[in-house]
Amino acid sequence: MNLAEKAAMAEEICHKAGEMALEYFRQSTGLVIDRKGHQDWVSEADRNVEVLIRELLDAAWPEDGIVGEEHAPKESRSGFTWVIDPIDGTTNFVNNIPAWTIVLAGVQDGKCVIGVIYDPNAGETYLATRGGGATLNGAPMRVSDAAMENGTVSVGYSNRVRAESIVPVIEAVISQGAMFHRNASGALSLAYVSAGRLLGYVEEHMNAWDCLAGQLLIEEAGGRVEDQDADAMIANGGRVVAGSTVVFDELQAIADRAWG
Repeated sequence: MNLAEKAAMAEEICHKAGEMALEYFRQSTGLVIDRKGHQDWVSEADRNVEVLIRELLDAAWPEDGIVGEEHAPKESRSGFTWVIDPIDGTTNFVNNIPAWTIVLAGVQDGKCVIGVIYDPNAGETYLATRGGGATLNGAPMRVSDAAMENGTVSVGYSNRVRAESIVPVIEAVISQGAMFHRNASGALSLAYVSAGRLLGYVEEHMNAWDCLAGQLLIEEAGGRVEDQDADAMIANGGRVVAGSTVVFDELQAIADRAWG
């Protein structure tokens, strides 16, 4: 099976997972919700959607490894590892805000080689393979060619970092004429960058399941991301700076000044 065929199957898996998640979302008043940290909520839907994705991946590629947000990792025997975020934007999900996604990334030799972000609410599937381009519902995508003063930059934040560290980033973005955006789903924001809706995305620390797929989408749509080893991101997470070629250097400089 070549990479494109594997990506097509991964897309189908995300669609099936999205159907389950959407059913939960429509009945969200009945969810069993636990509290994890100050903003990271884990729901019955989150856990069960990840179980479904794992079962489908195991059936298709039993030798592949699996790393997910909610369950223990499965070691790879093939050299290929899947990284899952069953519902990115869980805070939105449990508050009935339709800004959340199913995220699946395929990693091989320290590189993300398949990225799928599926937004069931909008019916949008973002798909990329390394060297094969990026598409939105099958149509090729390109990042924006607008300058900072003519667009919007997304600034991510989580309780893993100091709250005050985001302030100079927002100030710098605004001072350069851009609007800033945050929708509590880093993966969806990265997908919007790849589709040219946002100029770029910066966050001091992201987990691999939140960012690997979106970074590949941006690269394959003609944008730039900071160099990273995907295996190191799986182990520890890290800083994310991504955007169009027009704004990337500016965003990297802003991140360097704020976070070092």
